[in-house]
Amino acid sequence: MDSLTGGTSTTPLPPAAPDGSPRAEPARGGAPVLSRAVVLLAALASGLAVANVYYAQPLLDAIGDDLRMPRSTIGIVGTLTQIGYGLGLLALVPLGDLVDRRKLIIGQSALSVLALCAVALATHGAALLAAIFVVGFLAVVAQVHVAHAAALASPAERGRVVGAVTSGIVCGILLARAASGLLSDVFGWRAIYVAAALANIVVVALLAKALPTQPSRGQRMGYVELVTSVISLFAQERVLRIRATLALLIFMSITVLWTSMALALRAPPHELSHTAVGMFGFAGVLGAMGATLAGGRADRGQAQRTTGIALTLMLLAWIPLAAQPYSIWALIAGVVLIDFGLQAVHVSNQSLIYRVRPEAQSRLTAGYMIFYSIGCALGSILSTIAFALAGWRGVSLLGFAISALALAQWLATRRHTPG
Repeated sequence: MDSLTGGTSTTPLPPAAPDGSPRAEPARGGAPVLSRAVVLLAALASGLAVANVYYAQPLLDAIGDDLRMPRSTIGIVGTLTQIGYGLGLLALVPLGDLVDRRKLIIGQSALSVLALCAVALATHGAALLAAIFVVGFLAVVAQVHVAHAAALASPAERGRVVGAVTSGIVCGILLARAASGLLSDVFGWRAIYVAAALANIVVVALLAKALPTQPSRGQRMGYVELVTSVISLFAQERVLRIRATLALLIFMSITVLWTSMALALRAPPHELSHTAVGMFGFAGVLGAMGATLAGGRADRGQAQRTTGIALTLMLLAWIPLAAQPYSIWALIAGVVLIDFGLQAVHVSNQSLIYRVRPEAQSRLTAGYMIFYSIGCALGSILSTIAFALAGWRGVSLLGFAISALALAQWLATRRHTPG
């Protein structure tokens, strides 16, 4: 079996689990080794899962017109999806510390197919909002993938594995916009949700065949105790508090950008099509390299330094982003820069928090990503208000201020975080 870093192992394949699923292959010292194929599958599956949350962003005007939802309130689609995502983080992700994450992943992925079909079939605003909430609630399976991969990876390569899976999530978020824009212009906005449901059916089949089970962890707690322990982890772990707050700020900043960018590019002077707006996701994919690079640097003990550099890049990115009304190329450069910085900080955050409680990786993921979801929800609301009041200039000033606050928070707390 190929390891993540290459080469071929001569170790016999481990026996299958009682349900026929493959077990993680043990490495020397008992640490599991993940094959490249399994890591790539986890990256693909997590990318498709989180993409479900972002298909609507470049289509807000088309959805609003079709379902007769006012432009002033259409932004609630993004906000409600993030609220569902946040509740899913608290209600579903911690289960990974109690039950087999493989079963949890396959079950959530299968239910997501039904939720996507409900969105595609919605005939009025209330039905759409209810279905899109469930889509967000189930999309947290992406974070179960991250925790599962982190738990099965050896400590020496955990950062690289987390970085690889997170790169899949980044690509899913960004390419979701490109795919939704293209399909919407050709077949209408509902087409992307039909395509997503079909893609998720294929992924469920692949996961059932290839995803390893996890070793028994001997957890002995009830569901309520499990969920409430997420809150207690914040009281006990300073690193989690610091890095979760940082996640809130960086994802608020990026959501400020993406929420209003589609509205700005669809309006004069550019008046771009949904396909053209969605293509900006490809520019952001270049920023996904930040996740892979940050994972390797975290394994070498450089997560803290990487965070400072990446936050500075996110702040500086708002300078070319502000020039959007005058230069599309400046906007592209800003998108690449801010996404690169965002993902480098995100992976550095995850690498640091996973070190503190190996037995609670799902709950640490849930606690950390709840702040991510809060940041996205706030960013969506604030971006819509800023754009309505002051146009793109207001959006740029808001994003710059949030990024500056994130950098200031890191400077104030960097001595309290190892790494």
